[in-house]
Amino acid sequence: MTSLASAFRVLAAAAAALLAVTAAAPTVRARPEPKAPEEFVALSSVDPTIIQEMRYPTAHNFMGVPVDGYRNPLCILTRPAARALHDAQTRLLRRGYSLKVYDCYRPQRAVDHFVRWAKDLDDEAMKGEFYPRVDKTRLFADGYIAEKSGHSRGSTVDLTLVKLSAAPTPPYRPGEPQAPCYAPAAERFPDDSVDMGTGFDCFDTLSHTDDPRVQGAQRANRQFLKKTLTDAGFVNLAEEWWHYTFKPELFPDTYFDFPVARRSVAGH
Repeated sequence: MTSLASAFRVLAAAAAALLAVTAAAPTVRARPEPKAPEEFVALSSVDPTIIQEMRYPTAHNFMGVPVDGYRNPLCILTRPAARALHDAQTRLLRRGYSLKVYDCYRPQRAVDHFVRWAKDLDDEAMKGEFYPRVDKTRLFADGYIAEKSGHSRGSTVDLTLVKLSAAPTPPYRPGEPQAPCYAPAAERFPDDSVDMGTGFDCFDTLSHTDDPRVQGAQRANRQFLKKTLTDAGFVNLAEEWWHYTFKPELFPDTYFDFPVARRSVAGH
């Protein structure tokens, strides 16, 4: 019994020592996610009529996987940019059209994800749709991928036009056959937008807003979108018919990294 009692005493002492060490150890807590500054809002809180087809929280994008930092399918913008889109939408609704946004504020962690993907030359899962004629080794040199994006400053949006009579875009099914983003509209992924000559995020010179090869109704649609947004205070990126930045930007030199999530703008 004496040896058994001694053993219990040793175990009790060891347990007490372990508890003391645990109590003395600093508490490790997860770092809280950054929230958006008060100047950022969910677009739906300013104009709920604008269609949102946010591509990067889904697998239907040039990488083929949901992008880091996109927690919810939500358009977040600086308040002046959101209000300017509302002004444009008000005019478009009277003419039988609606805006549709594909991407808005983009966290830096998402841009970092793009960069990692671009450096992985073996991952070409979505080449058939988004960059059929571009060698992946050229994505940085040709300007399709960069380490910083104006989207991260909060006043840039990727968008298109939809006729109010159009049927909704059917859901994307991963693994379905891919058609080139510059193919005729009837052959491309069946987006419900008006025909702009290419799909969204088409890595091709045909995506340049004023490419002379784009004529007829496609050119007219691009110019209609451009005039509508220019009148509302946006500036187009010449290389991408869908890319517009509201000027002047509230944060011209700041690249934010809060996640695209409802909690990021809760209460704004």
